[in-house]
Amino acid sequence: MTRKFVVPGKPLGKQRPRVLKNGITYTPQQTVNYEAFVKKLYWDKYHQEKPFDGPVRLRIMAFLPVPESASQAKKAAMLRNDIRPTKRPDWDNIGKIITDALNGLAYSDDKQIVSCLVEKYYSGIPRVEVEIEGM
Repeated sequence: MTRKFVVPGKPLGKQRPRVLKNGITYTPQQTVNYEAFVKKLYWDKYHQEKPFDGPVRLRIMAFLPVPESASQAKKAAMLRNDIRPTKRPDWDNIGKIITDALNGLAYSDDKQIVSCLVEKYYSGIPRVEVEIEGM
């Protein structure tokens, strides 16, 4: 069984926890908000489904906005996937924010993930497409 959903908007990578001078550690608000958004999108579509209980495979496709400063020729090459993003967010941080958000919701624990492919592309419509498959 495969479950698919789309996270609209510019892809975000998981940010590192911050430590205050008094030693208190916190997660940046942008990360908290994005994870909550991903959870809501998944919940809205699959709340009647039970979490996967066995091995899980994920495919995460991040579509980043084409830079405004790029020439018309370069923009066209980016949209054809001749040029792929080599800028932030890093692929592993994109995967981490998505998998952490789905922890306990799509699957009981992210230790169940046995395979995960994260790909980055340019697009005129920024988004993240997520595909979760029970094995």
